[in-house]
Amino acid sequence: MADSRHSLLQQFAASDWSGFLKGVEKEGLRVDANGFIAQTPHPEALGSALTHGRITTDYSEALLELITPVFNSTGAMLESLRDTHRYVQQNLGDEVFWAASMPCEIDGDQSIPIAEYGRSNIGQLKHVYRQGLAVRYGRVMQSIAGAHYNLSLPDSFWQKWQEVTGNSDSLQDFKSDQYFWLIRNFRRRSWLLMLLFGASPALDSSFVANMKHDLSRFDDRTWHGQYATSLRMGDLGYHNNAQASLNICFNELATYTRTLDRAIHTNWPAYEAIGTQRDGEFIQINTSVLQIENEYYSAVRPKRTTERGEKPIQALDARGVEYIEVRCLDLDPFSPVGVNQAQVDFLDLFLLDCLLTDSPRIGDEECERLDDNYKDVVASGRWQELALCRANGERVPVGNAARELLDRLQPLAEQLDGWEQGETYRNALAAQRDKLQGSDWAVPSARVLDAMSASGLGHRDWTLEMSRQHQQTLRNETLAPDVLSAYQAMTRESLAEQQAMEAADTQPFSEFLEDYLKA
Repeated sequence: MADSRHSLLQQFAASDWSGFLKGVEKEGLRVDANGFIAQTPHPEALGSALTHGRITTDYSEALLELITPVFNSTGAMLESLRDTHRYVQQNLGDEVFWAASMPCEIDGDQSIPIAEYGRSNIGQLKHVYRQGLAVRYGRVMQSIAGAHYNLSLPDSFWQKWQEVTGNSDSLQDFKSDQYFWLIRNFRRRSWLLMLLFGASPALDSSFVANMKHDLSRFDDRTWHGQYATSLRMGDLGYHNNAQASLNICFNELATYTRTLDRAIHTNWPAYEAIGTQRDGEFIQINTSVLQIENEYYSAVRPKRTTERGEKPIQALDARGVEYIEVRCLDLDPFSPVGVNQAQVDFLDLFLLDCLLTDSPRIGDEECERLDDNYKDVVASGRWQELALCRANGERVPVGNAARELLDRLQPLAEQLDGWEQGETYRNALAAQRDKLQGSDWAVPSARVLDAMSASGLGHRDWTLEMSRQHQQTLRNETLAPDVLSAYQAMTRESLAEQQAMEAADTQPFSEFLEDYLKA
C-alpha cells in the first residue's frame, strides 16, 4: 500500500502540483532588561491582542504570539514572520523578546500575568479560560513557548488525489479522511521531529522550584537533561493527568470530535472541588475534563478556521478538516524568528510522506508504544544507545531508525524538486542528515548545550544574550514604508474593533457564558 500511494503521486504531472499552503504561529515571552518576565501590559503600539490578525498573546500578558497569513512558499512565509518581528522589536522599548522555549527566570505563579482581552464577553471568556488553566495546572507550565506549523494542500491537489485513488466520497469527507491518514503516521513518526528540532535541553532553576525532577546540574542556576532533546514536551512541560483518560489516537474525525465533546461535558472531581467562581469572580469556564477544545494538549491537531462565535468542534463537524497544526516544535534559539527555512521545507516533505505511506488505524497497544517512543526521545534522544520499539516488537537504535526514515524521503524529495526545478527538498533533507553524522550529533539540543558551555553562561544569561543579539539584528533591518504603514493600520483597526465589540455587548457575562456552554 505504501508503495502504491507513492506510485499514485507519480501519476501527477508538474502542472498538477501547486505546492503546499503554510503558515506559522510563533510564541515568545516579553522580558525586562534583566531577563525577568515582563509585568507591563501588552504594548498599545502592537494593537489589540483580541482582534489583531498578526500579533496577539497566548497564555500570559507577556507571552506574545505572532501569526503569519497563509502562503504557498516558505520564503514568503518566513519574510512575513520576519516583518512582524521587526515591527514588534521596534515597539518593545527596553524589553526583550525571549528566544528560547523554556522561560526566563520567574518568581512563582504570581509573577506570570494572565492575558487580558478587554471587557467584551469574548474577551472575558478568553481571560477566564486562562484563569482556569492557572487553577488546574499552575501558571508556570503556561509560560513555555513554541512554534506551531500549519500545513494544508490545495483543493486542486485533493481533487486530483481523489481521482487517482478512485474515491467517490464528497470532497469534504475525503479530505478529512486523508488528513487523519496523515495524522496517524505523524503520530508514528513524531519522535523524529523531537530529535531533529528539539531545542530545550536546559532550563532556569526557578522553573522547577519546589518540583521533583531527575535533571542534572549545569551550573548554580541551570538544570539540564543529559541526553534530553525537549524538556518543553516532557513531563516538566505540557501535561495533564485528567486528559490521560481521553485516549485519543486520531483514527477518524467523528471519533475525534465526539471524544473532545464528551470531555467538555464530563465533570472532573478535582475541578468540581475548585468550582467556577471565587469571591464572585469566574476562575474557570466549567468543571469538565476540558474547559474548551484547545485545552487538549497534543503534538498535532486537525483544524478548521472558525467563524466568530463558532467552536472548533462545530467547525470541524460542519465543514471538515481544513489543515493540520504541528504543535511540538521548540523555538530555534539561533534564529531571530524562531524557525528556519530548512526546517520548514523538511516538515513539508515529512508530512507529505505521512500521507503517502500506509496508515492503518491505531489500536490501544500501538498508541501506548508510540507514546513511549515519543517520551523516550524527548527525555533521552541524544543517547545513541536508546532503542525505539517497532510494531513487531523489535528494538532499533534511535540513530538507525532516524536515518532509515530520512532515507525513505529521498525519492519524494527528488520528485518534488523535479517538478519545481530546484533543490529545495534535497537540501532540506541533507541538512537533517548532517545533524546525525559521527559520534557527536549536531542536533539543536546539543548545539544549545555546547553554546552555553562555550560561553560560560547558564540558561537565563545565554538566552538573554541570544535574545539581545536577535533584537539588534531585527532593529537594524528597517521595514519598507508600505509594510510599516500596513502594520500601523492593523494596530489602529484592531483597537477600534475591540472598542466596538465592547460597546455592542450588553449581555451580562454570566448569561453569555451559560449560552456558550449550551451551544
